[in-house]
Amino acid sequence: MSFVDLILDSISIPGVNYSLLLILAVLIPGLIIFLLMTVNAIVAVYMERKISAFMQDRLGPMEVGLFGFKGGKKFWGGIGQTIADAIKLLAKEDIIPKDADRFMMMLAPFIIFIASFITFIGVPLSNEFLISDFNIGLLYIIAMSSVGVIGIILAGWSSNNKWSLYGAMRAASQIISYEIPIGMTLLLPVIITGGLSVHAIVEWQLDHRWLIIHSPFTFVAFIIFFISGVAETNRTPFDIPEAESELVAGWMTEYSGFRWSLFFLSEYTNMLIISLVGAFVFLGGWGSPLTLINIIPSSYMFLEGPFLGMLWLLLKAIILIFIMMWFRWTFPRLRVDQLMYLCWKVFIPFALFNILAVGIWEII
Repeated sequence: MSFVDLILDSISIPGVNYSLLLILAVLIPGLIIFLLMTVNAIVAVYMERKISAFMQDRLGPMEVGLFGFKGGKKFWGGIGQTIADAIKLLAKEDIIPKDADRFMMMLAPFIIFIASFITFIGVPLSNEFLISDFNIGLLYIIAMSSVGVIGIILAGWSSNNKWSLYGAMRAASQIISYEIPIGMTLLLPVIITGGLSVHAIVEWQLDHRWLIIHSPFTFVAFIIFFISGVAETNRTPFDIPEAESELVAGWMTEYSGFRWSLFFLSEYTNMLIISLVGAFVFLGGWGSPLTLINIIPSSYMFLEGPFLGMLWLLLKAIILIFIMMWFRWTFPRLRVDQLMYLCWKVFIPFALFNILAVGIWEII
């Protein structure tokens, strides 16, 4: 039972304040999601700085610590740098250009943030920890993740800046294009498991096998999904909408301070969402990889339980996020024509073939 269902079921108990329960059913999950998004951004930024420093033979952040602990040249050195940067961002002046559409420019970051926020409602973190258990959870995640492009277009258009508009146009075409192969690859688990519920898809994998090794076609589907997810989040080598060498900062060029930080927060949240979706659709969700290769029997207590399941899921998501960061310092940025060629002439035909092949595979 999900957290929201648990609260709403309490309405039938005599003497309970219904209005208070309804407020709690909204506020508590909202606070949990916001806290998760904030912690994810802080940890991911620190992780990315250290990984990029390691790949470039640098030290990265090493001076700013927490509670007098700096770490120096060790890997955990400068652990407080991201928090210091977040405080600096919130304290910066919020500048709006004179000729910009003030209302739309102020609204756009919140649309992008809310799109990431409400997508999290359909993302379970373990067998027991669900904000809300949708029977169409996978469809909900795909639909809500598409809302953010509206905020991107508004941000680019309302800034009254050529670079912002170019970046927004590139982002809109890129995100809308790569949503097609993502949607097609996510049809495969629906065909195999027979449902749109994320919880049901994970349980099917725990009873049978992870979908990534279910057939050669599901393995190809995972590759298409993950690379398309990198493009969906505008990460390198698909960061054409915010290419610094061409467009300054893309649709974010005229933003600063708190509103710019909302873009930043949303980007790392989308990375986490893509990684979590990949983990529970193709990599067994909260299931232990040790039981997959039969090293230890699944009946052992230390492989069971909601909290350990959450750790397994987050570990898989962290590995996928690490690969995204690895891409940044490994592959050069694609051209716009190469980006669209990869989507429309490679991924979409392969995704269509995969749907047909999996259908035949399941019948046989």
